[in-house]
Amino acid sequence: MKKCEIHWRERPYHKQSSEAFCVNQIPIGAIMPCASIVSAPSYAFPFRSSSAATSSISPTAISLTKRTSNPRIEATSFRKCVVRATVSIEKETPEAERPETFLRGVDEAHSSSSVRARFEKMIREAQDTVCTALEAADGGAHFKEDVWSRPGGGGGISRVLQDGAVWEKAGVNVSVVYGVMPPDAYRAAKGAPTDQKPGPVPFFAAGISSVLHPKNPFAPTLHFNYRYFETDAPKDAPGAPRQWWFGGGTDLTPAYIFEEDVKHFHSVQKRACDKFEPTFYPRFKKWCDDYFYIKHRGERRGLGGIFFDDLNDYDQEMLLSFATECANSVIPAYIPIIEKRKDLPFTEQQKAWQQLRRGRYVEFNLVYDRGTTFGLKTGGRIESILVSLPLTARWEYDHKPEEGSEEWKLLDACINPKEWI
Repeated sequence: MKKCEIHWRERPYHKQSSEAFCVNQIPIGAIMPCASIVSAPSYAFPFRSSSAATSSISPTAISLTKRTSNPRIEATSFRKCVVRATVSIEKETPEAERPETFLRGVDEAHSSSSVRARFEKMIREAQDTVCTALEAADGGAHFKEDVWSRPGGGGGISRVLQDGAVWEKAGVNVSVVYGVMPPDAYRAAKGAPTDQKPGPVPFFAAGISSVLHPKNPFAPTLHFNYRYFETDAPKDAPGAPRQWWFGGGTDLTPAYIFEEDVKHFHSVQKRACDKFEPTFYPRFKKWCDDYFYIKHRGERRGLGGIFFDDLNDYDQEMLLSFATECANSVIPAYIPIIEKRKDLPFTEQQKAWQQLRRGRYVEFNLVYDRGTTFGLKTGGRIESILVSLPLTARWEYDHKPEEGSEEWKLLDACINPKEWI
């Protein structure tokens, strides 16, 4: 059987479509600092998503059972070929203690005044603040913490609380990773013209990502994540232009609608946005409604919030302050709702409805969340990748809530997004 050797160092290939990922759909050299930090459609490699997993793939040679004269094999050929590959995936290393910073070894990043350093400080402080508030709300349970480092640069802190009095499962993860990604990954990420041929692209990515699943069906699930990304290259060296961008968001997923709760949540998001730009809230609220859409169900995952990505069309200092304000708004937006709802009595039927809505949450995360699906395909840290999933969920055949019921009202709001404030 004839075969050809394709060396990624010579002519790397990367296709933006997720269906065209080579090496059994593993994109070469892609990284993901937070696996449900996930997000915008403009990226072929989801470095944004709900958990702190990191994967990177070393340049490798691939043996194909089909000879071709053109190394830039079309996606259809990849799907038809039998691929034999040895892919070196960089695994994280467990650490005994939290480092003061994950930025050691990053050029020009040691300064406490750098955006990188201040963003890391912000997300780590946010992780501490959120975890403290969640433990206080639970009244007894505590987070389990895993600290890990990445041989290529950086690391992260994963914290999970489960089977508490209030929280079925709560994950709050941070990661700070850096290294080099191949030029095709950069072009796919930024939509650069195909005639541009940058060299390997240095990158930096940091983020916080969290999903909180309460036990009580009247207490809503919350997801939030905030992230910062850079590509960098000296002016006189081959490589991509120096670029940076922010992304993130906070969204609410209840099983039952308490209108005062939803209005409170959206009001906090709007106040955070309005401090910086009056167009942010309506723009990012619609973006959130559009992003968290379960296509095969024709409905949204929840009742929205804000979501943004690839944001760099404002002053960098302003956007750093905006991301900080949004992260600091998580507790005032959410904990008052939890305190009101965590101890309400509920029936088995109401718990079953919550579990059905959790099923929708699972469907979105496993089918559409790019951070989750990417991590599963590339052998990332599985505990971090799946931290966004609830402990329990439910599926019933052809379940339809009775029209006019409280369950129907929630489903209708997920199908037809509302302006809550």
